[in-house]
Amino acid sequence: MGGYAERGGHWHLITVGEMRVNRFREQPVSAKCARKAIGRIDFHSVSLFQTCPKMALPATSPLPKSLLNSHFPITRPPPFTTATATARSRKPISAIHAADPSKSSKPSILVPTKWTLDSWKSKKALQLPEYPDQAVLESVLKTLESFPPIVFAGEARSLEERLAQAAVGKAFLLQGGDCAESFKEFNANNIRDTFRVLLQMSVVLMFGGQMPVIKVGRMAGQFAKPRSDPYEEKDGVKLPSYRGDNINGDSFDEKSRVPDPDRMNRAYCQSVATLNLLRAFATGGYAAMQRVTQWNLDFTEHSEQGDRYRELAHRVDEALGFMSAAGLTVDHPIMTSTEFWTSHECLLLPYEQALTREDSTSGIYYDCSAHMLWVGERTRQLDGAHVEFLRGVANPLGIKASDKMDPKELVKLIDILNPTNKPGRITVIVRMGAENMRVKLPHLIREVRQAGQIVTWVSDPMHGNTIKAPCGLKTRSFDAIRAELRAFFDVHDQEGSYPGGVHLEMTGQNVTECVGGSRTITYNDLSSRYHTHCDPRLNASQSLELAFIIAERLRRRRLRAGRAPGGF
Repeated sequence: MGGYAERGGHWHLITVGEMRVNRFREQPVSAKCARKAIGRIDFHSVSLFQTCPKMALPATSPLPKSLLNSHFPITRPPPFTTATATARSRKPISAIHAADPSKSSKPSILVPTKWTLDSWKSKKALQLPEYPDQAVLESVLKTLESFPPIVFAGEARSLEERLAQAAVGKAFLLQGGDCAESFKEFNANNIRDTFRVLLQMSVVLMFGGQMPVIKVGRMAGQFAKPRSDPYEEKDGVKLPSYRGDNINGDSFDEKSRVPDPDRMNRAYCQSVATLNLLRAFATGGYAAMQRVTQWNLDFTEHSEQGDRYRELAHRVDEALGFMSAAGLTVDHPIMTSTEFWTSHECLLLPYEQALTREDSTSGIYYDCSAHMLWVGERTRQLDGAHVEFLRGVANPLGIKASDKMDPKELVKLIDILNPTNKPGRITVIVRMGAENMRVKLPHLIREVRQAGQIVTWVSDPMHGNTIKAPCGLKTRSFDAIRAELRAFFDVHDQEGSYPGGVHLEMTGQNVTECVGGSRTITYNDLSSRYHTHCDPRLNASQSLELAFIIAERLRRRRLRAGRAPGGF
């Protein structure tokens, strides 16, 4: 992927960026650096509060566009390029190799065509809207290209490092948030409540697993939704399906269902404002561990899960008091703030392309609309536009895998998206129902193990369990969700691999969209507080109950392994 050559009395670094195969760069470097041929540039970015041209947010100093396109001297090989880094990344250090160390095969190296920002346009693109006015679309995309990035490259790299720990059982991913964010329900209270439930869940999981919890929200960009049918029909009227607030409206009328490019501008502004608030919550004291007893929501206060959480919170509070009495400071940043990342499905490719930036420190492209992106079940074709786009950006990537996923196809897809087998780059998010999980997941794990690929295995127990209630509303059964999670952990126990995390559609609101749980929501209760714009979500009480169930499985694994608490 790269090397050094002496020319004209100077050493030159000849590299092919990991995500830009056949796109050569030549840069003079020192002889000392050429001899070492190791190391990486780390882009240290600060958490800037962003501004938005259409919303009144706090005054900031956004990253100027000129900086995004500038190139600084590189004195060490950038990430993803050196042969030594590639060789190191393929050593048997993952859960896969630990489970079966006799397997020494390495991923095959595919030779893809040259990647460019718009090379996806030469591939078949599914689930994309057809905009009626191309001139308006181009104008909106040019505006988005001029806006500051929503996230930064260094933040995405930090997340990748954390996910690499989850791949080897030293951390656990908690990924959750709305099925689809909406313009109508956008307000500070909703953002705060979802963030608060994620904090509560992370404390429960940390306590049970005795390991760090990686908190990633389906927030600040999770608007677009793939649809199984491009049209929907009501009372004999047939209209295009609702595809998310950044594409069209959910009202069942012809005007609302026409794709509108201006909605992308509004989605950008809302994403910036959401992340602005999340950053403030994460670093401004709200997420301080000393507040652990204050995170309970009012409507969970007197519930069974609220009582369980309160008991756990008091134990944590007592531990903090002991630390303080012993002279150990609780004012350290690790106790007063938390790391929080954002994610969404990479679906609306024109929007994603418009927010992709070249990292000035490494020359590598990042999709700056979110820290982590995933490719969905309906758009993961090996020769499709979405896979083509994602192979060229260096963000951590998720792959949704249902019971329809062929094991060999999964290996090929991982090869395309992670040809250097970099730990933390790929998260496989399995969604297939409890029965299929026990039958299908072992084959996926074994095939990936045989290929020597390093991935983080995550359970999405939501999408394989959607049913229609007698009243006609879509819902999910808490018992079915719990059963799929149980199957996920059982299979990993059986295969000797690591359950790396959970991916949930949830909210901090007191909704009635999923049936079951300790508070026993029935089919008759669904219509009372059914607010989702797409798929049913767990409410705060159900989410917390699920966290206690997962924490117990993590605790049992920890005690069975007899290992000390983990850490980054």
